Amino acid sequence: MEEVEIQVEVNPTEDITKVRQAVENIFSDLSFKEKQQHTCDLLIAHGEGSETLAKFSHLLRRERIRNAARAVLRQGLRGDVITFFLNKQVAYAGHISFCEPIAESSLGPIKVRIKSGDPRKLIEWLAPKTM
Repeated sequence: MEEVEIQVEVNPTEDITKVRQAVENIFSDLSFKEKQQHTCDLLIAHGEGSETLAKFSHLLRRERIRNAARAVLRQGLRGDVITFFLNKQVAYAGHISFCEPIAESSLGPIKVRIKSGDPRKLIEWLAPKTM
């Protein structure tokens, strides 16, 4: 079973409900908690199983970015964990845009970590190869 952990910094200028909405636009069935840090708050979400990832997989198909997603997911694979970053503003609009962890997204990225017993099979399910 997949374990999904999502972390996103909430800047002082941001509305935490909008940041949460950005995450919920991409993933489902999450439990949230907030953690205060010295410069900003941290929103942490947890989910388990394919239900959490179904919306993400659907968006990859709808936006026709499966091949690009496969490359990003494979690049972020370390052992049994896949790590990648999403643009927070684009996620709030209900779309997916992968980004780098630093300096590419002005408000900071959404960090996603997926732990899986078979991460390569999970990548095939999330973003099957297109013809």
